[in-house]
Amino acid sequence: MDKRYDLLIKNVRVVRPLGHAVHEADIAIRGGRFAKIGPGLEARSAKRVHDGKGRLAFPGAVDAHMHTGIYSPLEQDAVTESKAAAQGGVTSSLNYFRAGQYYLNKGGPYRRLLPEMMKLSAGRFHVDYGFHIAPMDSTHIREIPEMIAKHGVASFKIFMFYGSHGLHGRSDDQRRFLMIGPDERYDYAHFEFVMRGVQRARERFPDKAGQISLSLHCETAEIMTAYSRLVETEGRLKGLAAYSAARPPHSEGLAVFIAAYLANEAALPNINLLHLSSRKALVAALQMAAVFPHIDFRREVTIGHLMLDVDARSGVLAKVNPPIRPREDVEYLWQMLLEGKVDWVVSDHACCRHELKVDRRRSGNIWLAKSGFGGTEYLLPALVSEGSRRGVSYNHMARLVSYNPARRFGLNSKGDIAEGLDADLALVDPAARWTIRAADSASAQGYTPFEGLELGAKVTDTFLRGEHIVRDGNVIGPARGQYLHRPTA
Repeated sequence: MDKRYDLLIKNVRVVRPLGHAVHEADIAIRGGRFAKIGPGLEARSAKRVHDGKGRLAFPGAVDAHMHTGIYSPLEQDAVTESKAAAQGGVTSSLNYFRAGQYYLNKGGPYRRLLPEMMKLSAGRFHVDYGFHIAPMDSTHIREIPEMIAKHGVASFKIFMFYGSHGLHGRSDDQRRFLMIGPDERYDYAHFEFVMRGVQRARERFPDKAGQISLSLHCETAEIMTAYSRLVETEGRLKGLAAYSAARPPHSEGLAVFIAAYLANEAALPNINLLHLSSRKALVAALQMAAVFPHIDFRREVTIGHLMLDVDARSGVLAKVNPPIRPREDVEYLWQMLLEGKVDWVVSDHACCRHELKVDRRRSGNIWLAKSGFGGTEYLLPALVSEGSRRGVSYNHMARLVSYNPARRFGLNSKGDIAEGLDADLALVDPAARWTIRAADSASAQGYTPFEGLELGAKVTDTFLRGEHIVRDGNVIGPARGQYLHRPTA
């Protein structure tokens, strides 16, 4: 029996999320897991050897906020957008999904929708993948225990603004959009009942409770609807600045307050505050953590909100919810990230092709543009590039994109470079200077709001469970992604 390692990656600088330095070492892999990490491992001890050329070895990134299949069929998005993820050093993709318009464009119980999603996804993802599920009606709340036990869904979501606001703007027909029945309401009471449903499930599965959580998109529908009308009518602001004013930061802050109070009422301790985009939102999140210290609030920001502001040259192509903000908000997010008050960084990737993104006749009209854009392929390189410039340590970056989301969302075999864990790796050249061009991405989007940005770090190679899936920036090999039944062993 051949006892050699399957793969030996020589000459890398290992970035551990819980460390305080980077260490030169070799990494040996056997059976898809890290087998040994240390200096001077002999090449003859392995069947294959890869020269890491002194690059940084990050644990594979966990992009904990993606929307695969929102604007294009899931079976197509799973292929192209997971390839883009791999290019960005991502090895685990967690995707938000809900019933209603977009996604599968269907309503009904998840016991019918989830098997369809699994079938469409199987054999198509180039990275490991899982789903967060949004309970949209009372039936979905009752299904939470089944989703956990049968399908390994350990995280759930509330879109707080959907009460009277659509995905792209004001809406007066939310029941049709959400595909819920005439006796159902998507409002604060429903949010409370979702929280109580998740907490009941945590009590039912005490061995999994620590990694069962609820995520919230915190914006307040009534404020956004009123301000959208006001900003549109005045016509003084245009583009991203207008959209930011139409969904103002205090709308985020107020929603955080409401979410926190309801979580306390429902005795639900595991709360994730998604894509906080502004000073007011992040301050509110920190205030609520002080008011309710028994609730474990986690605070998320996106690479888009860290890299772009309302003056971005991409204009309407950067329309997203919550909006891209003024520069002072961007700088505050970085300040809080440096101070350790941000828990993880994600892409909020939602591939929206140009023909869908903008109105054909009025392409510069922010109100007619669709919300969302892709960016998973820039998650790790942009964070390393801009974070290094700002003094963020590599170890801190590894916590933000790997360890913290992995542990929160039940990916216990991921998030670190340690013996016995899945051999997920991203090799990063921290001295590579390059310019973002959409044409270089495997995504089907065809454009990027990051176009033209210059970065000072690049993912050269990505390994998924020891298999080489990106070489010299290009995706190679068949789709090897496996479904992540969470919490994993």
